[in-house]
Amino acid sequence: MFKNDSNQIRAGWLIFLAFFAMFITQQIFAIPGGVLLAIADFPFQDGNYDMDFQAAFDRHPWIFLLTQGGGTVGGMLSTVLLWRFVNKGTLKELGFRGSLKDLGFGLLLGAVSIAIIFFVLLASGNVALLNSFTKPEFTVYSLSFLVLFILVGFFEEMFFRGYVMSTLERRGNPKWLVYVASAVVFSLAHGTNPNVSVLGLINIALVGVLFAYMFDATKSLWLPIGYHITWNYFQGNVFGFAVSGTTPHGIYNVSVEEGNAWLTGGAFGLEGGLLATLLIILGFFATRVYVRMKAK
Repeated sequence: MFKNDSNQIRAGWLIFLAFFAMFITQQIFAIPGGVLLAIADFPFQDGNYDMDFQAAFDRHPWIFLLTQGGGTVGGMLSTVLLWRFVNKGTLKELGFRGSLKDLGFGLLLGAVSIAIIFFVLLASGNVALLNSFTKPEFTVYSLSFLVLFILVGFFEEMFFRGYVMSTLERRGNPKWLVYVASAVVFSLAHGTNPNVSVLGLINIALVGVLFAYMFDATKSLWLPIGYHITWNYFQGNVFGFAVSGTTPHGIYNVSVEEGNAWLTGGAFGLEGGLLATLLIILGFFATRVYVRMKAK
């Protein structure tokens, strides 16, 4: 049950252990931010103990970064330690190898993908721009969320692609299972996000397959890390859409109330819309062209 025919611990158990350890470590590393938030904003006034944590975090972006970023760093640390001491692997074997040109292409592809979705929605009247292109509203969120999404891009690719896929591959699982398992686990991990939708989870699973393909095609985490960072940042902090249900703080502000939710994704963000589905699929072709050009 726990070991395969080669007397090795099965990949599923290793992934379960890593997921559990990652979750616990994230909670521990998030504690300092939670304590600081309680000191700064806990509403004991008038005997009111009903606190809207999201609203409180929105008032304190650096505390939010300390909490979420701290949890993300904890997840990265647990992933590296388990990979090193349980899986007996190196950082290079986890996926930190190859050319940093992959990172640059990933950053470009993620940003362009979100920009295309935004301009299609704007041109079709499905979103309304609330401030002028010539008057972007840079705030503290522009920097704090850049740091956060960089950390998220590294952590989630390290775990869901680097750890999960490499663990499955080492146990001789077929490639289709490696792709599907990493994508499904990735999607399920977002299942408790605010305003979650079925299409949103399907698209997250689909982009998980795209990340898996990027990792497999380049034998490196750099391309999916780059795409992941700018996909999130341009969605939430440039064009002002929710990111997987979380509150947007864009330099541009948009309204999706009059738009078609099947295209805009509604309150969940662009990942809950069909245009995201299309651009994710196009991402496979863009990656294939890039890998072929790189090989030449």
